[in-house]
Amino acid sequence: MDHPAPRAPTHSETAFDLYGPAIPDRPVLISVPHAARAYDDDLLAAARVPWSILHRLEDRWADLLVHPLIARGYTVILARAPRALIDLNRHEREIDPGMIADLPRDAALQSSAKLRGGLGLFPRRLPGTHELWRGPMRWAEARRRIDTLHRPYHAALGQVMADARETHGHAILIDIHSMPPLAPTGAGQPAPGVVLGDRFGRSASNRLMTLAADVAASHGLTVAQNHPYAGDHLIERHGRPDHGLHALQVEIDRVLYLDAMLDRPGPGVARMQAVVTHMVEALATELPRAGYALAAE
Repeated sequence: MDHPAPRAPTHSETAFDLYGPAIPDRPVLISVPHAARAYDDDLLAAARVPWSILHRLEDRWADLLVHPLIARGYTVILARAPRALIDLNRHEREIDPGMIADLPRDAALQSSAKLRGGLGLFPRRLPGTHELWRGPMRWAEARRRIDTLHRPYHAALGQVMADARETHGHAILIDIHSMPPLAPTGAGQPAPGVVLGDRFGRSASNRLMTLAADVAASHGLTVAQNHPYAGDHLIERHGRPDHGLHALQVEIDRVLYLDAMLDRPGPGVARMQAVVTHMVEALATELPRAGYALAAE
């Protein structure tokens, strides 16, 4: 594998690799759900588009941004399944019925704007492309992906967060993503290089959002909050500030760390690794042990 992590995983499953202690020795843990880039033969055979299209779904090389944190012993969970197979940042019921050949009549599904745009639990299409797949999958295959990939990933996050809160009084989940370049927010204004999301204050203390924005700005980056990315299922599910569980999404412009083709690691990797590391280490010491009291900020 290109650019392997600086340490071996503490624990591995089909769904994820866990680095660092399962019971975090700091209140912060890191998730990277969209950077996996291993495509098996069955998935490629089912696609009507080449791998070069499927990999556009990835948060390309976003796992590299957390390698220094793995080296420092932070608890990090990296997804092993590519987003083309299943999107861990969607609800398990966020399924396009047109993608299932034998959908049961009693299947309880839910819709969303992302799903209608082609990016549900099982991605169906991308902007500028038609259908990604040769045909619908069987319901048994959909359930297999949910049972072996989606549920274990979220179960691991939930357990590690609960253990961190029990140990430190609160837990902070930092969910790392990357984004295509954004348009400037106004005439003469630079485009945001980082977008922080907390579901408009529902998934994390305002104090954490402010600190994360200040850290990114101290590195010369333009920061936006909750627009155009407020976070999705992952931080909404795991962020419960009133229970001492905080979750923050961090989107980073791929231009800042990839090459000119936005395909391979570029000269900006070290700089963005430093930004992410500084942000995580600042957040790790921000809340006092009685973190529950900050829920209503």
